[in-house]
Order: sequence, then C-alpha cells, then structure tokens
Amino acid sequence: MSDSGSGSGTDPDRLPSIARRVLAPFADRSVAERLVISLAAILLSITVGFVIVLVSGRVAECSTAAWTMPVTGMGFCYDPVEVYVILFNGALGYPFAVGEPGLLNPNWSPFNLSFGLTLSETTLLIFTGLSVAVAFRAGLFNIGTQGQLVVGALATALTVIAAAPLLPEGPVAGAVLILVGTAAGAVGGGVWGAIPGALKAYADANEVITTIMLNFVAANVAYVLVLEVFRAEGSSVVATRYVPEHAQIRPWLFSASSDFALVALAAGVACIAGLYYLLEHTPFGYDLRTSGVQAAAAEYGGVNAKLTTVRAMTLSGAIGGIGGSVWVLMSEGRWMASVPDLGFDGITVSILAGNNPIGVLPAAFLFGLLKGGALEIGFQTDVPTELVGVLRGLIILFVAMPEFFRMVGRFVGIGSGGTDGVASTSSEANEAATEGGETDA
Repeated sequence: MSDSGSGSGTDPDRLPSIARRVLAPFADRSVAERLVISLAAILLSITVGFVIVLVSGRVAECSTAAWTMPVTGMGFCYDPVEVYVILFNGALGYPFAVGEPGLLNPNWSPFNLSFGLTLSETTLLIFTGLSVAVAFRAGLFNIGTQGQLVVGALATALTVIAAAPLLPEGPVAGAVLILVGTAAGAVGGGVWGAIPGALKAYADANEVITTIMLNFVAANVAYVLVLEVFRAEGSSVVATRYVPEHAQIRPWLFSASSDFALVALAAGVACIAGLYYLLEHTPFGYDLRTSGVQAAAAEYGGVNAKLTTVRAMTLSGAIGGIGGSVWVLMSEGRWMASVPDLGFDGITVSILAGNNPIGVLPAAFLFGLLKGGALEIGFQTDVPTELVGVLRGLIILFVAMPEFFRMVGRFVGIGSGGTDGVASTSSEANEAATEGGETDA
C-alpha cells in the first residue's frame, strides 16, 4: 500500500514543524477533522466570495466608492468586508462591536430580533434536515420532504381549527391543541411519506421520481382544498383561518415578530437526541442502517427490507410533517399557499451534516445563520440579493466537499493518508465500517 503523500512526490516537511504538531493531532481524529475541515472551508469560501464581491463592485455603477483598495487606490461599489461583517454579525444581532475599542457590543442581547429570525430558520431546518437524514440512512433519497411538510402543515392547521371550539380557552387547552396539531402533522406527513416508500418496496418505483412528483401533488391538492373549501372568509390570499392564539407556540423571551419560540427549538433538539438513539441503539435503527448500507445482505441476515423501506419513509415523512406543524404553530399561525422551501433546504442541511442527526444541529444553525445574514445584507446594503445568494452558496459548497480539503491535507503532508498511509487507510476503513460506509459531508 503506497503512501499517498510520498507517492505524489509530497515533501512531508512542507509545513513548519510547529504547525504540523498543532494541526496533525486534530486532522487525524475524525470529529476534530470535520471541525477543522469546516473551518477551513468557511475561510476559503469567504476568500473566494471576497474576490467575487470585489469584481461585482468594480463592474457595478455607483457615484461613490464603498471600498478603496489599499496601495492601488482603486475604488469598488461594494465593500466586501462590510458584506461579511453584516452577514455573520448581523445574523446574530451584532454582538461584536466593529470599529469600537471593545470587541463585544455592551448593548447586545441574545433575545434580539435578528437572532430570533436566525433561530427560527434553524428550528424549522432541524426538522426538515432530520427528515431527509433518516431516509438517507436507510439508503433512500427522499426529495419529497417539501410535500410532506405541506401536507403536515395543512393537517395541523385544519385539526387545530376544528378542535379548538371543543375546548375552553386557556393554557391547558392550548397545550393540548399544540400536541394534537403536531400529532396530526406527523400523521399527515407520515402517510404522505409512506406512499413513495410502499411504491419503492412493492412496485420497485424510483423514490426520487415519486417523491418529486408527490411534491407537486401535495402543493396543488393543498392549494385547491384551501382555495375551494377551507379558505378564510375575506382573505385576500389562499390561506386558512388563523389557529387560536392560545394554540400557537409562544415566543416568550423573543419578539413575536421573530416567529421564534424557544420551546420549538428545544423540541427540535429533543427530536435530534431521540432520533440518534433510535438509529444507533435500537433494533429498528439497526435494520434501517443495514438496509441503507447493503439491502441484499440485510435481507439475508433476517431484515425485512421492504417493510423497513416503508417504515423509514414513513418516519421521514412524519418528521417532515412535524416541521410543517412547527411552521404553522410557531411562524405563520395558519396554512398559506406560499410555503417556503424548507424541505428542499433540508436536503442541503442533511448533506452538510453527513446524514448524522447530531450534525443536523450545527448544519441547520449554519444555514439559518446564512439566511438570517442575507436578510440583513438586503436591508442595510445595496448589494444585490442574487450576489448574497452566491456567497451563501459558496459557503455551503465548500463545506459540503470535505474530500477536497482532505486532498489538500495529504498534499501538504498532514492528516489522513499524509505521513502514514497504512494507518490512515486503516482509520478510514474503520470509520467507513462505523458509519456504515457512508460518505460524510
């Protein structure tokens, strides 16, 4: 087995010895390796984005330059430093005092509107990211989380509206309605997810195609139902009536306009822990993971692969449906036709997380941070929203390709496959065995 570093003519002393001693222990450990890779990916994407903002600012027209390049004196219409400061600092509500003597803003509070919006996105993406991750772990590519979210959201809104008159107003009734509405969303999403699961298991239908098509079916059926039957009287948009206020998830410490509730985030974290336990420490999780790695071998070992496929898609759809419930009960207060693309964003979150439930939390927060920061840039600068989308896409793109950074690590002679090819290869094999042969993000 050849050493990749020496095989490619790499000089093992390419990095200074001090840097090697600092970085190598981190790069050789899988969890720390991912953290280092993620940090390197973000820094590199910022560098590339910095150049793109500069070039865009050079070709744009403006009366006054927003940023002047040192030494050359060349002016640019967009200030890349300001863009990134607003992107990250603004998404958190400006905790850092830029340009002031102190590092931290003394007036910053974690319960500000901007941070609330970021956490709202994070909370919703936790559920959709988990939905996609469950299917991935079972070897299924669920593109239909968006449709399951739509169905779950509509089931929640209609159930709560129908059940509310049966209970007296009050916090107890509100808690009951929230639980009943969430259960309805889980059932609605689960049933919608079970359809492509059953088609895959018993008719050999490609789940990618069926889930994509079911997204359109869900969106249009829900739209027609609300338009013709459940539309709120006098509403100028296609939407149901609002669920009672006492049945909505309260924001508490955050502003109501942030559409965020700490209880919902806590439920999302609990869902992460529960799903992780289910996948890693239960017979069902074992069946699901082994089916995802090698369905034929799993069936040979006694796993009912068809039934597991249906169960996995049902569970995936149920979690997506709960995401729709949270969207209705926490953010909108009703079902609206303009459902955001949370299901599709969940695919990105799951890939960033390596399909690991634990990784969904930081991945969803990163995605929420970028979306919240993009809103701040739109409010406070003249930078086009399309350019902000490019910067966001760059960060996600670089974070999602860890193998590139592993190659860089091997090239400079550190990390897996660097100085000890045999050891590193063995480590990768063990990791693959542990992770079920999946490629992490």
